[in-house]
Amino acid sequence: MSIIQVEKLTKSFTTTKGIFNLSLTVNQGEVFGFIGPNGAGKTTTIRHLLGFTKPQSGKASILNLDCWSQSQQVQRHLGYLPAEIAFPENMTGMHLIRYLSDLRKLRNMKKAEELIHRFELDPSGKLSRMSKGTKQKVGIVCAFMHDPEILILDEPTTGLDPLMQAVFINLVQEEKLKGRSILMSSHVFEEIESTCDRIGIIKQGRIISNMRTEEIRNSSKRTYAIEFFERTDMALFENDAFKPKEVDSEVGRVVIEIEDSKINELLRALSTINVKSMREVPSSLEEHFRGYYKGEQIDV
Repeated sequence: MSIIQVEKLTKSFTTTKGIFNLSLTVNQGEVFGFIGPNGAGKTTTIRHLLGFTKPQSGKASILNLDCWSQSQQVQRHLGYLPAEIAFPENMTGMHLIRYLSDLRKLRNMKKAEELIHRFELDPSGKLSRMSKGTKQKVGIVCAFMHDPEILILDEPTTGLDPLMQAVFINLVQEEKLKGRSILMSSHVFEEIESTCDRIGIIKQGRIISNMRTEEIRNSSKRTYAIEFFERTDMALFENDAFKPKEVDSEVGRVVIEIEDSKINELLRALSTINVKSMREVPSSLEEHFRGYYKGEQIDV
């Protein structure tokens, strides 16, 4: 069952800036990873889902409610963590948490207190004096404390140390098991790989890849790092049918990517050369992502 639906959504600012004919879905109990470089259209898409922006064409809906015309109803079901958090500076973290709790008419603060303890957060200080990481923890508490059915998380671990990033990943995995639907934008590839069921890559406002995370791990292509005892052996291999992705002449190593069907051909080619070592390099989301941006300078 689709909880979040984006259908041919378009909002253009220039001919290359905005989102164009963009479609995606997030199903119940699914974590959808949304990745792309800065300026690719991630935040613009999220603003449409929150009802902050009116589309020029197409539609965004959550729980079959139109995100623009029925935004008030949509907001009741959401937990949202923005990429850039702007808190009222004259409040303490606890004042803000209690204020939002009252707005949402929560019966108790049990979930909020659990999250405060879990993230080792001291919310008593003024928000204006808090570090980026501490503010991020306050934002996480505010996004999750009312047990929302749907979570929209934009760069959720910015500013968190590795230990707290791991705590956050565990939290997302637990929420998924409860049947929550989560759309998460992140520049941390390991975070996306360890939490998301499907991943959409956006480039210049268009979805260019939409696949299950397991497809990346189980790709029919394999990457191997091969080291040679002598540079002359490496030169012989470089002249063969396999074109290296990377070459390190200093250590005598090449990295190649081949289809499974060519493994015997590779072994035959290596059988006549003095090989020091050969190991498989596991496929990763980062490698898959950067494959769409070869030769381009990107900021993620």
